[in-house]
Amino acid sequence: MHKLEAVEDARSLMIEAQEWGVWKWLTEKRRVREAADRANEALDKLEQKIKRSWCEELKLAYRELEAADRDRDAQHHSRKSDPSIEVSPEIRALARKIKHAYDTAYDARMRAEQTFADAESRLSASMAREGTVQAIESWDLKKKAIRKAEAAMSPKAE
Repeated sequence: MHKLEAVEDARSLMIEAQEWGVWKWLTEKRRVREAADRANEALDKLEQKIKRSWCEELKLAYRELEAADRDRDAQHHSRKSDPSIEVSPEIRALARKIKHAYDTAYDARMRAEQTFADAESRLSASMAREGTVQAIESWDLKKKAIRKAEAAMSPKAE
């Protein structure tokens, strides 16, 4: 996986922001938010590109896992499984590993988002600094998940 400029820029800003006081956080929070959004968007786009390159068997196994997690979200159930595709136990296990990696990254991202929200409502620079560490961790976890997904790419798609 190549380095994503948006992620590297956001990481640099987050590292810089770990030294900021409350006033600097108040004046720079929009820039931090925009950088984080660009980083998350870049990672999400790369994730989708890689998932599109998977073989149909892996796509099906992964969609089934997503559907199981999203019973409350009817739109994800509108996609029907292809009964002509049989999914091997190895592919199911691979899909579970990749899904677990993405879920872990998502949970870390939500923790960072919540920490930043709490920091803003409490005007807490220390909480904001904690959020920067969590944001960086979430990007590292997302990149790790992307590497797992990339390893599962169809040889034809590379």
